[in-house]
Amino acid sequence: MWRCALPPLLRYPTVDELGARAAALVARHPRDARLRRIGTSRAGTPLWLLSVGHGSRQALVVAGPHANEPVGGGTVLRLAERALADPRLTVGADATWNLLLCLDPDGLRRNEGWLQGPYTLGRYFRKFFRPGFLEQPEWLPDGAAAAVLPETRALLDLQDELRPFFQCSLHGVDVGGGFVELTRELPGLAQRVAHSAARLGIPRELGPYDTLYWPRLGPAVYRIPPPRAGDLAAAITEAAVESTWFHPHRYGTVTAIVEAPMWGVAAVEDDSASPDRAAVLRTVSHTLRRDAGRLERLLARIRPRLLAAPDAAHLLAPVDDYLLVCPGLADAWDPDVADGARPLPPLGTAHLAALRIAGRRLALRTAGLLHQLVTRVGTDPDGALPELDGLVDEWCADYHDGCGARWIPVARQVEYQSRVVLAAFELAGRYAPACSRSGESGWGSEAAVPMHRE
Repeated sequence: MWRCALPPLLRYPTVDELGARAAALVARHPRDARLRRIGTSRAGTPLWLLSVGHGSRQALVVAGPHANEPVGGGTVLRLAERALADPRLTVGADATWNLLLCLDPDGLRRNEGWLQGPYTLGRYFRKFFRPGFLEQPEWLPDGAAAAVLPETRALLDLQDELRPFFQCSLHGVDVGGGFVELTRELPGLAQRVAHSAARLGIPRELGPYDTLYWPRLGPAVYRIPPPRAGDLAAAITEAAVESTWFHPHRYGTVTAIVEAPMWGVAAVEDDSASPDRAAVLRTVSHTLRRDAGRLERLLARIRPRLLAAPDAAHLLAPVDDYLLVCPGLADAWDPDVADGARPLPPLGTAHLAALRIAGRRLALRTAGLLHQLVTRVGTDPDGALPELDGLVDEWCADYHDGCGARWIPVARQVEYQSRVVLAAFELAGRYAPACSRSGESGWGSEAAVPMHRE
C-alpha cells in the first residue's frame, strides 16, 4: 500500500512517494486525472504516467531522466496540481498533460541515502549515484531502433503514441544555476526565465559548460544542435548524439530541457568580462588534470579489491566514464595546449565560473563513487577511505567557500522549474503549430556544433 508520510516540497519525494502522491491526486480527481503504467524498469519498478485533462493536444513532461536529479519529481506533482486547479491549462488550451513520474526509478532509489536530507555537499557526493553513460535512458548512441533499455523503449513508445506538441525533460544542476535548452526557438522564453529566477532568487547560468559552443537564444536559453555521430567520449561530453529529446521531432514537437540548481552560485550569472581569462583557464585545466591524476592513481591501486564490492560494475562504470573524459576536457580548456582546431568562444566571468564548477564536479563525483565502493568492500588495508574523505571534504569546501555555493530549498527549486515549464508550454502552444504546418525541421541546415572538442 502506497503511503505518503511527509508534507510535500520540504524534501525530494522518493520513488514510492511519487506513486503515492500521484495516486492520491487521481483519487481526489477521478474524472480529470488518470494513472497508468507505461513500462517497467530493469529492476521491475513500474514506470507511472499521470495524465491530467482531456484535450486533443498532448504535452509530455519527463521527470527523473538522471538518477541524481530528483527535483523533477516534485515538479510533475506541482504541475499536476496546477493543471487540475486551472482549466486554462487543460480545457482552455485543449491540452492533456502527460507527466512521467520518473524515467529512472532504479537510479533514484540508489540516491535515497541523501535524497531526504540533511542537504549538505559532503552528504550528497558521498551518497551520489548516476549510472554510466550507456545506462542513461534518454541517450540513443546507436539510434532509436537499437535502444535496449526498457526505460528508453517505454519512453520512445510513449512519444510515438502521444505525438506531443510540447515535450519537457526535467533536469537538475547540483552546483551552479538554472538554464534551458531547446530544440526549437520559443521567442520570449528568456524573459520569462529571467523573471521567475529573479522572483525566486535562482541564479541563471549564463555560460554552462554543456552549451559552450551552442547557439545562444537569450540569457540562459540555448539551442540544442542536431545529433551527430561520435565516439563514447564525444557523446559523454558533447551530448549531441541522438536522444529521446529529438525522437518526436518528426511530429512537430518542440522539446525543452529545464535545468534547476540545487546549490546556487552567484558567479554563473556574472556577465562581466574577465580580465584574466587565460590565467583562470590555466588554473581550471591544471586543477582538473591534477585531480583526475590523483583519482586514477588511487583507482589503479585499489581496483582489484573493489571488484568484490556489491554492485561493483554499476558504480565503476560511471567512474571510468568520468576519468575517460577528464584529460580531453583539461586540454580543451588549457590555453597552452589547445591546438586551434576548435578555439574556445569568448568567455566571460560566468563561463569561467561554470568551467571551474564543471571540473570540480567530475572529480567530486568520481571520489564519491569510489568512497561508496570502498565502504561496501568493508576492508581498507590501503587506507583509501581516509584519502577519499579528505578529497571530498577539500573539494566540497572549495564549492562552498571558493565558489560561494548555497543551498536552495526544495520548494523554491520546484517552483522555479514549474514556472519555466508553464512558460515554455504557453509559448510552444503559440509557435509550435506554425512550425508544424510549415514543415520547419527546427534544426535548419546548420552543422552540428559540439559542446567541446574531441
